[in-house]
Amino acid sequence: MGVRVVLLGKLADLAGGGELQLTGPLDWAGLVAGLPEALAQAADDPRNKVAVNGALLADKASLQASEGDEIALLPPVSGG
Repeated sequence: MGVRVVLLGKLADLAGGGELQLTGPLDWAGLVAGLPEALAQAADDPRNKVAVNGALLADKASLQASEGDEIALLPPVSGG
């Protein structure tokens, strides 16, 4: 089943798509280690937010995801 990683905005562009599957369980370090290098560097930007199963995390370091969970990586919104 895995952990579904949903990528939005520029992160989806870097990944070449809006979704990845990784093997759980995952913490923040495990998630970053499972991403392609350019995407991992971009995801680690402190302006990006992380949600697990729809709940926004106050701190990325608190990430804990199990098989069947969904992680969303949310870059800052730009525009005018």
